[in-house]
Amino acid sequence: MPKYVDPELRAKEITDAAVRVLGEGGFAKLTLRNLAKRLGGSITLVTHYFPNRDVLITGILEHFFAESDQFAEELAAIADPAERLHAALLWFLPVDEETLVRERGRIALVAHRDADAAVDDFITRLEPAMRAILAQGIAGFVEEDEFEVTLDLLRSWTTGMALSAVEHPEIWTVERQLRALDRFLALLSMPAVHRVNA
Repeated sequence: MPKYVDPELRAKEITDAAVRVLGEGGFAKLTLRNLAKRLGGSITLVTHYFPNRDVLITGILEHFFAESDQFAEELAAIADPAERLHAALLWFLPVDEETLVRERGRIALVAHRDADAAVDDFITRLEPAMRAILAQGIAGFVEEDEFEVTLDLLRSWTTGMALSAVEHPEIWTVERQLRALDRFLALLSMPAVHRVNA
């Protein structure tokens, strides 16, 4: 009797492996054949779930949305605005191998945005989701008239930190990223950014 495989778990296994392929070898290495080889099976192991690369890229995005939705629920449970903002910003930092590989994969996709419609769709849909996490993180931390500009600042900071860590992991160690996060939060708390009175 054939062994039962949970289709959702297998699809996530495949998309996780695809992100690792992107992160390690770039967009050119993201082929269904390379992915099947990495997973130790035939190409039908991949095509059964993702018949082509465009569908695979959409699958990566959907799994990423599922992860961000789960994190949004965790964030909603944090009552203290400062703690919630800290958690939101920390989520964006590549502080372990898994998040570093994910960021490399995302950056590999960005480079092909203009050449591939599926990638363009991925990047277009990803940005509002990332801003939504940060908006949730900053709720109650700044006055309404400072909200949008602070959100822009947070998004540019998280993008810059992630890119710096990908480009120079030897410089941007976990400890250095965490120190930068603490300093950034301290700067946000200064009078130029007015916190909402509790």
